[in-house]
Amino acid sequence: MKFAFIIMGDFNSEKDIAYINGGKAQIVGVSSIKEACAAAEKLYKQGVGCIELCGAFGESGAKEIINSVENKIPVGYITHLPEQDELYKAVFSN
Repeated sequence: MKFAFIIMGDFNSEKDIAYINGGKAQIVGVSSIKEACAAAEKLYKQGVGCIELCGAFGESGAKEIINSVENKIPVGYITHLPEQDELYKAVFSN
């Protein structure tokens, strides 16, 4: 099965792509939910069977990605424990 992890930040999905495990797994960087939806559709059409999202997507972003792949493959997103909220704010506010 092919697997993809999509991260959101200062990225360009056409250039910011990395492959591991002979291409069975890949990381794609995107700059917005809109770009992520387009990337997810492309990944799905290329045979990716599961997409995981970085925590920046949150539940609402994950739902948009699920809709973009017509809920045909599993899509998850990373979360963290509430006791680390302040650490995450400090790291990602810069």
